[in-house]
Amino acid sequence: MLRAVPLFFLLTLLGGLPLRAQTPAGKSPPSPATEGDAVLTAADQSSLVAPMTADGLSYTDGLILGVVEGVSEYLPISSTGHLILTNRLLGLDAPTPLLDDEGQFIPGKKMDPETGEPTPFTLEEAANAYTIIIQGGAIIAVVILYWGRLWGIVLGIFGKNPKGLLLLRNLMAGFLPAAVLGLLLDDFIEQVLFGVWPVVVALVAGAFLMLAVERWRKRKHAPNAPESGPDLHELSVKQSLLIGLLQCVAMWPGTSRSMMTIVGGYVVGLSPARAAEFSFLLGLVTLSAASGYKALSLGPQMLAALDLGPVLFGIAVATVAAALAVKWLVAYLTRHGLALFAWYRLALAAAVAALVLLG
Repeated sequence: MLRAVPLFFLLTLLGGLPLRAQTPAGKSPPSPATEGDAVLTAADQSSLVAPMTADGLSYTDGLILGVVEGVSEYLPISSTGHLILTNRLLGLDAPTPLLDDEGQFIPGKKMDPETGEPTPFTLEEAANAYTIIIQGGAIIAVVILYWGRLWGIVLGIFGKNPKGLLLLRNLMAGFLPAAVLGLLLDDFIEQVLFGVWPVVVALVAGAFLMLAVERWRKRKHAPNAPESGPDLHELSVKQSLLIGLLQCVAMWPGTSRSMMTIVGGYVVGLSPARAAEFSFLLGLVTLSAASGYKALSLGPQMLAALDLGPVLFGIAVATVAAALAVKWLVAYLTRHGLALFAWYRLALAAAVAALVLLG
């Protein structure tokens, strides 16, 4: 049976491998040769300035990131937080400027305030973009597993399934807060909250929230009594909006979108299984929007810096891992609730903090 494996400890071992050369700490990468400087070939420049541009994202990176994304996306442990930590272990969070195949800097979206020119696209920016785009694997998994629900929505649009139309209404209401706040806060989140310490804080805060909510749910329902509640199409617009607002808290990496939507489902009276199912379907909408936006805004730069093969391989691995995690989570929540994931989050936060403090 699939367990909530402490992914970080496995990745710590992998992080000890010489996966990628990096620019020494405290030193800036050399600039490409200009006229009058010592002659450097494009290959030399690439190896000095951006050691990753020669081969891009490796298949090993794609495998590790795909497993981490797939397993953690729908478990209440924060996929983005895990991917940020994994990027650190794989050496993908370095602010190293990247070169294209012709040895030229890849222009990024940020502008230099002094020159008004685009700043070079960095390895860190490419890796952060991939942490969003790789969610496409989790999206595909939900489409496959919940095809019946989705087909009901399609029929509802054409007036042939009233329940499917109500479910679509509720999903759109749940998505609306994230659509508004996500666009407003996207740059702030990446600049301020995409780091190890923000993730640690969110892991701890989320763990205590989960323990409190799980205790409240168990007091509300008699032991061993079957839990009943509304089906997903029976939620009101107000209840769906509440879940959507709680989902927005998970824009802080390390919080977990899955955790906040499952907690929201508990609050409005859904059973654990149906709360998880609403979380998966709402995630299908939210993750599709986030991945699509990131692909349109930074996809060309990312693909210029990272090879397409490993990028697609990571998404495929994430699809398989997410499908296994979804099937397991529904059964586990029905029997045991959220407590295990809370303790895992606390253990992970403690381990990360200790490793960072110890250098």
